[in-house]
Amino acid sequence: MITIKAPAKINLALDTLYKRKDNYHEVEMIMTTVDLADYITVTPLEKNEIVIKSNEFTMPLNEKNLAYQAAQLFKQHFNIDKGVEIYIKKRIPVAAGLAGGSSNAAATLKALKELWKVDCTIDELAELGAQLGSDVPFCVYGGTALATGRGEIIQPIPSPPKCWVILIKPRIGVSTKEIYEALDANQVEHLDIEGMLKCIDNKDYQGICDRLGNSLEEVTLERYPVVAEIKNKLVRFGADAVLMSGSGPTVFALVRKEYKLRRIINSINGCFREHEVHAVRLIG
Repeated sequence: MITIKAPAKINLALDTLYKRKDNYHEVEMIMTTVDLADYITVTPLEKNEIVIKSNEFTMPLNEKNLAYQAAQLFKQHFNIDKGVEIYIKKRIPVAAGLAGGSSNAAATLKALKELWKVDCTIDELAELGAQLGSDVPFCVYGGTALATGRGEIIQPIPSPPKCWVILIKPRIGVSTKEIYEALDANQVEHLDIEGMLKCIDNKDYQGICDRLGNSLEEVTLERYPVVAEIKNKLVRFGADAVLMSGSGPTVFALVRKEYKLRRIINSINGCFREHEVHAVRLIG
């Protein structure tokens, strides 16, 4: 039995450059991990099958699950005729823009490498993960990174300065495919990615806050007003910086001072009882 931690990610910057001929968007993203995680436990089975179990029943527990697909791909790629049970202990909200499914897939690949003692590198696992989804390679590496291409080309970078991260996920799901299809890449105001990289390198917290950006945000906010409401209230509550993660609907706020965190959490509890709220740390 092997258990692997599968942390969530947030996008400090997400810039869509143009739509490619393969219908993906060329992107530049700066992603980092936060201390909110699922846990993937893999257990060998005598029968050659893949079984998915979880404490969360709103996600598919079959071949539509990314962890299932990761196990299936791993078995095919390394010619393994063995069975496995995958238990997903969920804490990351589903369909939240936090790469929960991608992180589960990445953790499954790493856990199966250990379980079946497969001789492969982390780079090989990341290449395999790219077949499952654009965020999976980043989740294989973890940490903080610049992601380019369709998101699968990963360049590790230093961690940003530590701070608190407040995550608020409304009780709706957002389709990444829907948001990208609605995006007009020609109308996007591009982000200062180079400036953000310099600020991270220099541990310039205020510079990072000033350069947060997400080119998908406008599309999601227009379709889901509750996301805009959450963002506006977090700004009013005094967060250092506020942004939607990925395609949404989760909104995150960065907070450096613990007294300010407590004050914002008290305000959130008075306004957002129906939403899912987590106060976590950047782990990078």
